[in-house]
Amino acid sequence: MTSDDFSSARLSPRLDLKPSTSATVSAGPGPGPTPGDLLRRLRARGAGDPVTHVERVPARAGEPAPWPPWAPTELRAAFARRGVVAPWRHQAEAANLAYDGGHVVVATGTASGKSMAYQLPALATLLADPRATVLYLAPTKALAADQLRAVAALELEGVRPACYDGDTPRAEREWIRRHSRFVLTNPDMLHHGILPGHAQWSGFLRRLTYVVIDECHTYRGVFGSHVAHVLRRLRRQCARFGATPVFVLASATSGDPATAAGRLTGLPVTAVTEDASPRGGVTFALWEPPLLPPDSTAASAVPPQAAGDHDAMTDLVQVRRSALRETADLLADTVAEGVRTLAFVRSRKGAEVVAASARRALDDAVPGLGDRVAAYRGGYLREERRELERALLHGDLLGLASTNALELGVDLIGLDAVLICGYPGTRASLWQQAGRAGRSGQEALAVLVARDDPLDTYLVHHPEAIFGAPVEATVLDPANPYVLAPQLACAAVEAPLTPADLALFGDGAKEAIDELVAAGALRQRPTGWYWRHRERPEVDLRGEGGAPVCVVESATGRLLGTVDGGSSHFLLHSGAVYLHQGVSYVVDELDLADGCALVHVEEPDWSTHARDVTDLSVVSVRSYVDAGPVGMFLGEVDVTSQVVSYQRRRIATGEVIDTRPLDLPTRELRTVAVWFTLSPQSLAAAGVQPADVPGALHAAEHAAIGLLPLMATCDRWDIGGLSTAVHPDTEAPTVFVYDGHPGGAGFAERAYGTASAWLRATRDAIAECGCETGCPSCVQSPKCGNGNNPLSKPDAIRVLDVVLANLPA
Repeated sequence: MTSDDFSSARLSPRLDLKPSTSATVSAGPGPGPTPGDLLRRLRARGAGDPVTHVERVPARAGEPAPWPPWAPTELRAAFARRGVVAPWRHQAEAANLAYDGGHVVVATGTASGKSMAYQLPALATLLADPRATVLYLAPTKALAADQLRAVAALELEGVRPACYDGDTPRAEREWIRRHSRFVLTNPDMLHHGILPGHAQWSGFLRRLTYVVIDECHTYRGVFGSHVAHVLRRLRRQCARFGATPVFVLASATSGDPATAAGRLTGLPVTAVTEDASPRGGVTFALWEPPLLPPDSTAASAVPPQAAGDHDAMTDLVQVRRSALRETADLLADTVAEGVRTLAFVRSRKGAEVVAASARRALDDAVPGLGDRVAAYRGGYLREERRELERALLHGDLLGLASTNALELGVDLIGLDAVLICGYPGTRASLWQQAGRAGRSGQEALAVLVARDDPLDTYLVHHPEAIFGAPVEATVLDPANPYVLAPQLACAAVEAPLTPADLALFGDGAKEAIDELVAAGALRQRPTGWYWRHRERPEVDLRGEGGAPVCVVESATGRLLGTVDGGSSHFLLHSGAVYLHQGVSYVVDELDLADGCALVHVEEPDWSTHARDVTDLSVVSVRSYVDAGPVGMFLGEVDVTSQVVSYQRRRIATGEVIDTRPLDLPTRELRTVAVWFTLSPQSLAAAGVQPADVPGALHAAEHAAIGLLPLMATCDRWDIGGLSTAVHPDTEAPTVFVYDGHPGGAGFAERAYGTASAWLRATRDAIAECGCETGCPSCVQSPKCGNGNNPLSKPDAIRVLDVVLANLPA
C-alpha cells in the first residue's frame, strides 16, 4: 500500500473583509453571527451550493436533581463557587451508583458534565477518609491536564491532585507517589511506570478507592484490548494489597456501553445513558466540495505543502476540490467573521496544512490576522501543547486546526463552530467532535466537509446514515493472543502468575501461558509461573509499530517532534518532505536502530510519495459461508509489506520528476481477514470479461475498504486489502480485507458478520457516484500500492451484484 498522493498549489483567499470587520476581529470575538446566518454566508462565498443537507439538532432543557445526601457541605460549596448549583439527573444517578460500590459507566453526549459523575463520589470519599486515594486515567495528556485544572480549581483541602505522566519532572514523581491522593495519568504510564513500580506505589494502591476511566469509548481495537489487560493487572496488584476499587467510566454516547465497559474492565458494569443536561441547538451541515472544471489539474485542487500526507493524497487528478483546501478556506472565513472555530483534521500533516493555508489567506486580507490561527497535534513538545491550550482557552487564538488530540473532553469554553475535515471513522467520534462547539449552552454550527472518497460521498448523500443511525458499539478483543501473551508476560514480571489469575485474564489465558513456557519466557514452578529474564518485555499498547521516531534538525540538534514507528517508513524515509509548524524539512537520514530521523530546512518545489508492495497468504479459516458460486470467509492470514521506493512530484503540476529506490526492512503481520471468492463462470455470466477481472476486483476492494467504517468502529487506515484474479490459496478470483494490527482488532469479524449490509452499501456508493470510470469518491484509494491501476467501475458493480445475489442476508 502507498501513501496518499496529490500535489498542491497556493491558496487563493476568497475573503472580502471590510475595515470594520477586520477591526472587530482584531479586538477579539464578539457576539458574531448566528449559526444559520454564518452558514448562509459560507454557502454564498462560491459558485453553486456545496451543502447537501442541513440537520437542525434542537436545544434541550436540563433536568436537575438534588445533591446526594452523602455529598459533604464542603464539596457542594466548592462546586457552587464554580457555578454548579445542583447536579443534572444523570450525574446524580451515576454518582449514587458509584458511591454505593457499583461499577458504572456514564455514556452521554459531549458537554453533558460526565466529569461530575465521578468527581462527586471520588472527592466525597477523599474528604471523608483522609487515607483514601483515586486514580484517574485519560487517553491523552491534554485531557488529563484539563481535568487537573478542574479538580485543582475546587480548592479542596487534602486532595492534592497531580498529573503523573511522561512530562512529569523526575523531581516531582517521588512527591506524587508519597503525597498525592488524586493521581491523573494515562494507560501508557500505568503500564510502563506505575505497575512495574508497584512496590513504590504500594501505599497508594493499598488505599485505592476509585479508578476513573475517562473517554473509555476510545479504547477500541488493539489499543483497547491492551488497556483491558492493563486494567486487569491493576486489579491484580490492588487485590494483593487488599484493595478492591470501584471503577467509574465515562464514555461518549455509544452502542451497548455496559457490555463494552464490562469487556474493558472485566467487571459487571451498570450503564447510565439518559442525558439530562441542557444543550444548545446545533446547526449541522453536510458539505461536499465542488467539482473542479474539466481542465483543472491536481494543482488547483489542493493546498500548499499537502503532498505526502496520508489523508491528503491521491494518485490521480482530483475530481473535487480537496477537503483540506475547503476546510482551510472555511476556517479562514469563520475567523474573519470573528467566530471562534476548531477544525478537526484526520492527520498530523493535514492539520499543519490547514492552519498554514488559513493563516496565509487571513494575512493576505488583514496583515497579522493569521497569527490568530494555529495547528495542534500529537508530536509537539510539551511546552508547545500547553501554550496552544492556554491561547485557545484565553481567546488569543480564534482558529485552531487540530487532529483528534482535542476531540476528547478538554473543556473549550466559548467555541462557536466546528469544522470536521473528513468523516472521522465513527458516528461516536463525529458527534464528539461536533460537540466541541456550543459548550456554554449557546447555539453552534458544525460542518462535515466530505473528502473525495467512497464513505464520505456516501454519507453526505445519505444523511440518514448519520442522523438516523445508532452510534456504534466499541469493538475490542482481550482474547487476541497477540495482546494476551505479552500482557501476561508483563503481569508475570510484576508478580508470579498463579492458577487463580487465569479467570482474571479470561479466555485463552492458559493457552497463552503454555506458549510462553514453551518459548522459554516463563518457568513453571509449584507456586506459579515465573518470568525468566532480567529485562521487562517491550509491549506497545497503541500498536503503532514500535517506539516513536524522533525528528531532529541536523544543523542544531533541536528536537522538532516525533512520528510513530508504524508511520516512519512512509513519512520519514530518506528524501521525504516533512512539515512541522508550517516549515518544510527534507529528511537526510532515517536511523531505525536509534529511532531518529535527521532533517534540514528546505522549501523544495516537489513533494514525496512513498510506495510499498504487499503479499498475503491464508493461514487458516475460522468460518465460511458456501453460497454456490460465491464464498465468504473469515480467517487468519500472513501479510508481508515493504516500502520500496518514493516518487518526487512537482508541486505546481503533479508531474512525476523521478522514482527513487529505498532500502527499508520488510514488515510481517499475522492478522485476521475477511475475504470473498467468486467462480470465473459467475463473473463471465455477469458480463465481466476475463481481461477486466483484475480491475473489477481491485475497484470493489477499494470501495469495500472505504465503506467498512460504516459497519465497524475503524478507520480505513486500520484496515488493508488485496485483490487478485487467481489467488494461490483460494484458486479463484478473490478480494481480501484485513485488520492492520497483529492478531486482528475485531474489524474483520464485524465485516464478516455484516457482510450483506456492508457490501450492499459498497455497491450503492459505487453505482450512485456521478463519475463515468471511477474517482476518489467511489473506487480510487488514497493508499493504493498499484497507483489505482487497473480499476473498472462498471465491472465492480457487476462483481458486487453477483456476491449480493448469492450471499444469504
